[in-house]
Amino acid sequence: MRHALITAGTKGLGVQVTEGLLKSGYSVTITYRSDEEAVLKMKEKWKGDLNRLQFVQADVTNKEDSKRAVAEAFSRFGRIDLLINNAGPYVFERKKLIDYDEEEWYEMIEGNLSAVYHLLKHVVPIMRKQQYGRIVMYGFQGANSAPGWIYRSAYAAAKVGLVSLMKTISIEEAEYGITANMVCPGNILGEMKESTIKEAREHPDSDTPIGRSGTGEDIARTVLFLCEEDADMVTGTVVEVTGGVDVIHRYR
Repeated sequence: MRHALITAGTKGLGVQVTEGLLKSGYSVTITYRSDEEAVLKMKEKWKGDLNRLQFVQADVTNKEDSKRAVAEAFSRFGRIDLLINNAGPYVFERKKLIDYDEEEWYEMIEGNLSAVYHLLKHVVPIMRKQQYGRIVMYGFQGANSAPGWIYRSAYAAAKVGLVSLMKTISIEEAEYGITANMVCPGNILGEMKESTIKEAREHPDSDTPIGRSGTGEDIARTVLFLCEEDADMVTGTVVEVTGGVDVIHRYR
């Protein structure tokens, strides 16, 4: 049984990804930072599959927590085939770079870029021994071309750096049967993060060219494709899942 390690997989976009993995037969280790209620909710929903589920409380911006999460995942299931970097802090307040304080800047860089580095340091050696691995990271629309994103400077800088890191890893680790890709969600807000495509189609969205909001299930379907054994030709790729919404340029 293939095993997946997903960060922040109990709520937000991570919920549909975690459930998609379980439906596809994976065992899953999920990190969560503090929301015990979300963990209990998932345990109840998947109570018949707890033998395939492990929850690890960890703040992935803390390198020691990341090391421990990887160790617990490997200890319980004996392998790590998938690493889904779902966690990543975000500053919702719209403000220019000069108005960011140092703490916010470093939280964005450490949480969205360095956190992935620390996980890769511990996961990639395991994948090398297995001669197999699938790594998925998250970005934002347009990250592949390093656009300016006003009011999102720190987050954007971290994610654009992550694009280059992802592409480099995809080349360096290809000989070990490891792929690395990035998924870039569109404007998925509020409850739609945990919603299904069917639910989204019941609520037309005139702001999205395809006519409905994006959902967590859209992201999950993309992640699951990239993690397929036969998807090994797709590596070093940035996949945008936006429904045609132009998130970046509408602010220009």
